[in-house]
Amino acid sequence: MSLSRRNFLAISGAVASVGALAACGTGASAGQKGDGTIQFWSNHPGKSQAVEQQIIDAWNAANPKTPAKLVDGGANYEELGQKFNAALAGGQLPDVIVASDVTWFNFALNKATTPLDDLWTKAGVKADTYVDTLREDYAYNGKHYGMPYARSTNLVYLNTELMQKAGLGSSGPTTWAQFAEWAPKLKEANGGKPALVIPDGKNYLDWYFQGMVWTFGGSYSKDWTPTFTSAETIAAGQFLQDQVKAGNIAISNDAVNQFATGGAAGLLESTGSLTGLTKSAKSPFFTAYLPGPKPGAATGGAGLGIPAGISDERKLNAVKFVDFLTNTANTVKFTQATGYMPVRKDALDDAAEKQFLAQNPNAMTAIRQVNENTKSQDAARVFVPGGGTRIGAALDRITTGKEDVKTVFQQLQDDTQKVVDRDIKPLI
Repeated sequence: MSLSRRNFLAISGAVASVGALAACGTGASAGQKGDGTIQFWSNHPGKSQAVEQQIIDAWNAANPKTPAKLVDGGANYEELGQKFNAALAGGQLPDVIVASDVTWFNFALNKATTPLDDLWTKAGVKADTYVDTLREDYAYNGKHYGMPYARSTNLVYLNTELMQKAGLGSSGPTTWAQFAEWAPKLKEANGGKPALVIPDGKNYLDWYFQGMVWTFGGSYSKDWTPTFTSAETIAAGQFLQDQVKAGNIAISNDAVNQFATGGAAGLLESTGSLTGLTKSAKSPFFTAYLPGPKPGAATGGAGLGIPAGISDERKLNAVKFVDFLTNTANTVKFTQATGYMPVRKDALDDAAEKQFLAQNPNAMTAIRQVNENTKSQDAARVFVPGGGTRIGAALDRITTGKEDVKTVFQQLQDDTQKVVDRDIKPLI
């Protein structure tokens, strides 16, 4: 069978531990009581620190007996995960953490975060008001270990003026083959600069490339079997390398700025960059789906988890806080400030959101795409320990490093299989 997220979670209940994140379990003494303040560890996805603090201020005004404090958890999801691991090994645990599409599962698998379903009932949280697909992304072994927060897909951003100058209209390419046909025209329209810029392997190229692989008929894995050496996956890697060699695609450690300043006609980036780009881009742009055939994009972003090693009282307060942080009004506020997708079903009925989307049609692209052009990610990236980092490094080797695709992907295949054999197979 193919490994959908639900199929995987159904068969993985026997897994007890993985030698990766949170390998030492809860570490700290069970039932930590804390100091009465809800400690919220965030990496501020989408440069959201200011809006996070606004929402927290509103919570504190309404809940003075259980105030929340915003704590800087690191510059990205990985740094926050490392900080949480340190706390698990014997430090003071937070009450709420941001957990990414990659980190949440390892935390749940190792019982570092707590199942939320019973807490939802006790706190009166209406879990069915979350967008079903986003809520179920955090399901494992019949329980949920996260609540949707900064959820995203990836988009193509295209410079409106350069698209018109190249005679390509106001719609994105429908396939990657069509992009390759368009690229020389876009380069010419922009003085020879790349047609598209994509973040490098240290900035989630492994996430962006995943959709491209699917459109070539490939994948990172099938069930627990890596598929980096399949003909289709290698073809996708070769296409990416060829486009980089031709100057059609640039790989950058600051792709957003390169596009914003006119250094490329197009950008492949998260929806979470939309609001910032709207403010910083020197030229008008529009957003488009990733090229197909469908599905051409992966869901992503982060949810919110609650540590297992804190007291029941802290857990209950934490889930109430998360419910507030992600309620309809606040998910509208948060997503308008960042570009992420609203996580509550009724957000699109909100008057302020309707007005915002009417005035900002670029924001609607991701909302439509999540239902039309996405699927859940392959296990080799999000469930196999270290998958994203391992894949990203390999993609850097074939793009900026110009190494042979088959050789690099064979090593990636072998390295991934070793991790599966060592950390996964003995436990299922």
